[in-house]
Amino acid sequence: MQNLPIKLYRAAQVRELDRIAIQECGIPGFDLMGRAGLAVFQRMRAQWPHARAVAVFCGSGNNAGDGYVIARLAFVADLQVAVYALSDPEKLHADALKAYRQYAEINGKVIPFQGAQPIEADVIVDALFGTGLDRPVTGLYAEAIEAVNNSQKPIVAVDIPSGLNADTGQVMACAVRADCTVSFIALKQGLFTGQAADYCGKIFYASLDVPDEIFDQVPTPVCRVVKTGWPRRDRCTHKGSYGHVCVIGGELGFSGAARMAAEAALRVGAGLVSVATRPQHAGLMNLNRPELMCHGVDNPSQLAVLLDKASVIVVGPGLGQSDWAKALFAAAIRAQKPMLIDADGLNLLAQAPVLNSGWILTPHPGEAARLLGSTSGQIQQDRFAAVTALQTQYGGIVVLKGSGTLIASDGEIAVSNTGNPGMATGGMGDVLAGVIAGLLAQGLSLKQAAQQGVYLHGLAADKAAEKDGERGLLATDLMPYLRWMVNQ
Repeated sequence: MQNLPIKLYRAAQVRELDRIAIQECGIPGFDLMGRAGLAVFQRMRAQWPHARAVAVFCGSGNNAGDGYVIARLAFVADLQVAVYALSDPEKLHADALKAYRQYAEINGKVIPFQGAQPIEADVIVDALFGTGLDRPVTGLYAEAIEAVNNSQKPIVAVDIPSGLNADTGQVMACAVRADCTVSFIALKQGLFTGQAADYCGKIFYASLDVPDEIFDQVPTPVCRVVKTGWPRRDRCTHKGSYGHVCVIGGELGFSGAARMAAEAALRVGAGLVSVATRPQHAGLMNLNRPELMCHGVDNPSQLAVLLDKASVIVVGPGLGQSDWAKALFAAAIRAQKPMLIDADGLNLLAQAPVLNSGWILTPHPGEAARLLGSTSGQIQQDRFAAVTALQTQYGGIVVLKGSGTLIASDGEIAVSNTGNPGMATGGMGDVLAGVIAGLLAQGLSLKQAAQQGVYLHGLAADKAAEKDGERGLLATDLMPYLRWMVNQ
């Protein structure tokens, strides 16, 4: 990402920022529209310098006004320009109407969009809808979006891909699949989670030169995760200085989950890692990783000694939901130590919900649905609302996994955009659990460990995919990259 701002905003908040810039800072709205159009035009020329023909799709609002500004700039630059209008441009309002008339004054070409018509262009500008879309796209607009997507031409979206919800990142029936998006004044939170990754392409930011102080008037609890530095280790130190993680899991047939979580905790720097698992696994689990201390545990009393020594507990990877699992889970909860709950630990928690400020929960949408008595579809419809509800009900830090993972703490939601589709494979969540726990063991706060762990985990997957590709990426492929990155 290109030095994007950290703070993210809802559409209503951006409209308020726009209002402040116009009414309180005295920046004419038409000037802002001109700056927006120029920013998109310059990005289009930088991305596709050899494009000679431009098609601009304009709707009926201010986003269309931006489109007409872009069309005029392209015309003046001696490019071949055609505007495909989905509404009568003479019915536009205020600044958008002014932008259209300036384009018309230079004899710019406007074609009423009528459906299945060929699009003659080297690049397409999407100026159909802005951030105010609040209902599913239908009719002629849906046909236009289909035509744009089927054109096989590069697409630049003005502020947000048309059809994408600016607050949730969900597609409103259909949406433009842009190659890049230029977002104005402030970044919209919906650009970074939900389905957005498949529609936004590369995201660029244009401040439109609004004063920095206007952002002080519109606070936002949402931000992007950025990497923080790691403190240097003292030369005079020992393994006890970096925490002791105890991973509880590995039901019969599922030893790999606990094993991967445990190694990941070591790889990011935890001083000691123990595994409490079924006795049948204990003698085998550390054969190729002898640094792990693996213990066969039949009951909570045997687990008590391990919990007493641990500084951080991970419960859930491969745990199952048997009576054995339930007994160990209950013992871990009673220990009242910093804890991460994942996988079947979350399913057991859903059966008997409790509130705890001292844990990190890491559900995927299906587990989140069980925790809230909902469905995964409802979770995905508004991931921000879902992660907020989870944090309110269960406390602590909640990590809602998925494209654009959300990390909710008390009063804040952070969004991480590292990671790639190659991570859609078994074991990735177990590695994430170990990464977060390993950071927590080294003294990071719950929030820091969750945010930096998610970021680091996704970045390790990105590095691994750069080398050998996304398809076939295994969870254990992340291990060497995790070690490398925590030493940067």
